[in-house]
Amino acid sequence: MAGVGKKPIKITETVLRDAHQSLIATRMTTEQMLPIIDKMDKVGYHAVECWGGATFDASLRFLKEDPWDRLRKLKAGFKNTKLQMLFRGQNILGYRPYADDVVEYFVQKSIANGIDIIRIFDCLNDIRNLQTAVTACNKEKGHAQVALSYTLGDAYTLDYWTDIAKKVEDMGANSLCIKDMAGLLTPYQAEELVKALKSSTTIPVELHTHYTSGVASMTYMKAIEAGVDIIDTAMSPFALGTSQPATEVMVEAFRGTEYDTGFDQMLLKEIADYFKPMREEALKSGLMNPKVLGVDIQTLLYQVPGGMLSNMVSQLKEQNAEDKFTEVLEEIPRVRKDLGEPPLVTPSSQIVGTQAVFNVLFGERYKMVNGQFKDVLLGKYGQTVKPFNPEVIDKVLGEEKKDVVTCRYADLLEPELDKIEAEMKQWKQQDEDVLSYALFPQVATEFFKYREAQQKKVDASVADTKNGAYPV
Repeated sequence: MAGVGKKPIKITETVLRDAHQSLIATRMTTEQMLPIIDKMDKVGYHAVECWGGATFDASLRFLKEDPWDRLRKLKAGFKNTKLQMLFRGQNILGYRPYADDVVEYFVQKSIANGIDIIRIFDCLNDIRNLQTAVTACNKEKGHAQVALSYTLGDAYTLDYWTDIAKKVEDMGANSLCIKDMAGLLTPYQAEELVKALKSSTTIPVELHTHYTSGVASMTYMKAIEAGVDIIDTAMSPFALGTSQPATEVMVEAFRGTEYDTGFDQMLLKEIADYFKPMREEALKSGLMNPKVLGVDIQTLLYQVPGGMLSNMVSQLKEQNAEDKFTEVLEEIPRVRKDLGEPPLVTPSSQIVGTQAVFNVLFGERYKMVNGQFKDVLLGKYGQTVKPFNPEVIDKVLGEEKKDVVTCRYADLLEPELDKIEAEMKQWKQQDEDVLSYALFPQVATEFFKYREAQQKKVDASVADTKNGAYPV
């Protein structure tokens, strides 16, 4: 049944990517996903987000799965629904800026293997770091969606958001997403922001938020009334907490209105029933921590995304310093301010969070810094909305101040693909292996070794069978 009104709200389902990334550390396997695809394909979603973000790293590192193989299997199952991925601009799915040839090749292979929509963001909202990916996506006839990392601070005015949105439209983006990774966007702010973006651009606007601070459903309601085109939701067993609002709840909330999705609640119930045992198992095994399921008001106080909080807790645990938690929380906004007030999203969230831990544990601010923090100050990640604290630059960079980059850092990088391919050629079984290695050399090598060992086992078993010996 089609929506009854003139503007049914479109829904992007996140259960196969952001929902399990947020709640169970991205541990859902391809085998767990495949049996429910047929039903999910009948819902009528705008798209299903199922790839990118941390799924690539987690597949190789923890699940011993080829992420490219997962994508191909998902594409084979979703006959009617567009597949979406999350892409970290010049950082692709990794944690450093890559040369343009790697970015372009990754976009090409993602679309060739089944991705329809690429959601591209930059952790500093530096649009210079988005252009290569957007252009490559347009060239491959994919849908390039640019996500603006939403954050708070006196520099982030409505003018800031509308100016950047216009630039994004001009660079060739097909749609725009407000990426509220920490759940900071409150209902009336959402209404104001959506109206401003809709009046300053002509492309569709999507809203992505997390339930961490407890306001997400109300935020969606006001955003929809203000004219947002698409919202991101998760099937209820993997909704709420640090994930998204529940799909079924949002569908019901707008039933009978002009925004009615027309989705079949009985079909959604069958899908939810499929995921329920997975949730129970994750709770029983400890993979899903009940702490991530509640409302954490510290999100609004300290602007810390849920994933960053859990990362910080584990860092403090390793150092037997869990009692320093509140001190570190209070240090995070100070470090963020020193670093030009960037949005806190991968990888800037990890960089700021780790530095706050160092500052507290060492008892002196910036006595110890890691390479990534230094690289932000050197301009390798891009330009922040505000300048860095000059005292911190002096203390951390010293003589290296002369090496600060002001251009787009990728302009200084030589093409990398040929060198990477030469380095890993002994492991290459498909073109895509080169990209897996480019992003995570050590993790991919371990995976390639595992894959080879598994293939030898299968070959040996086939040989035994041919010789008349059958496995017992």
